[in-house]
Amino acid sequence: MARSPLTLAALAASAVPDLAVSGTRGHSADGAGEYDSALLSTRDGNTVIVRVPVSQVAETEQSSDLVALRALTTGIRSRLPFDVPQFLGQAPVGGTRAIVYGFLPGEHIAVEDVPPGDGLAGSIGHAIAAIHALPTSFVGEAGLPVLSAAECLSSTTALIESAASTGLLPVALRDRWRDAVADHSIWQFQPTVINGALTADSFLVEDETVTAVLGWSALRVGDPARDLHWLLAMNPEAADGALGAYASTRQVATDRQFTQRAMLYAELEVARWLLHGREVRDQHIVDDAVQMLDGLVDRVHSNTVNPLSTATGPILAIDDVEAMLDRTPGDRSSARPAGMRPVTEDDSATA
Repeated sequence: MARSPLTLAALAASAVPDLAVSGTRGHSADGAGEYDSALLSTRDGNTVIVRVPVSQVAETEQSSDLVALRALTTGIRSRLPFDVPQFLGQAPVGGTRAIVYGFLPGEHIAVEDVPPGDGLAGSIGHAIAAIHALPTSFVGEAGLPVLSAAECLSSTTALIESAASTGLLPVALRDRWRDAVADHSIWQFQPTVINGALTADSFLVEDETVTAVLGWSALRVGDPARDLHWLLAMNPEAADGALGAYASTRQVATDRQFTQRAMLYAELEVARWLLHGREVRDQHIVDDAVQMLDGLVDRVHSNTVNPLSTATGPILAIDDVEAMLDRTPGDRSSARPAGMRPVTEDDSATA
């Protein structure tokens, strides 16, 4: 049974000394049922949010997020042109923890609703570039993963082989993905700080400007293309605006190799969904992933552009991949990532 806002307010009061709550309300937009959460108004005019995970997946994600937020010190945050959630306190409850954060205002926007041009798309590109421009040293000092380009390649290969070992991966996809990781020309890159789990839902927006970025559980040093594959699901003008802003801010080229890796990561989301279903022993998820893989094969064979490597056939268009990933087994209205901790580079090596 879900905890009431009043119960959550009491937990928040025990987590944060001197927290004076003047009002409470539920926060149903948080985590698609993975958290009990509430917004609390305080007597000093501020708003905080309290969250209690209701599944092991959410517990793991929240714990990882907390480690990352602590690593994002005041000095690091000052380098970012947007806000990051502020941890305020925690209290034990029922084998997990209630976590209290400062509430960040703003609206979520669906990736397909990002307008063309340099406005919001440009702001998103600048925001991601700012993350990738952070000094890498703080990540290792916090005990978070620091992956070289070779390790990113190795873990991607391990993910592909894990999916292949299920016996459920179509041969056509297995071979194309293997060809992509065998093409070492696209794996020559400089690792950067990455969020590691960015989607459109990660951003809070006001007046076509990114004001906050949420969800830091996969913070690490790794392949910057991991943070950019979802941008390619935008309409072409918006994608160009975001990538152009990103490239100009970082003064780097989002070249063909960069885009090819981003496309590969998008396709591999289906493999991650399959492995997640096997891990949690949910045949419904497995069946859904198999259906998505079959659809991916059909669409790839009907597409004649954007090869993953010089050795592969055509890749599925990114918007088609993302459209399939928007579906979930059972209740199609709930978001798949909310029930699935993002699989990251180091996770895939042990999947």
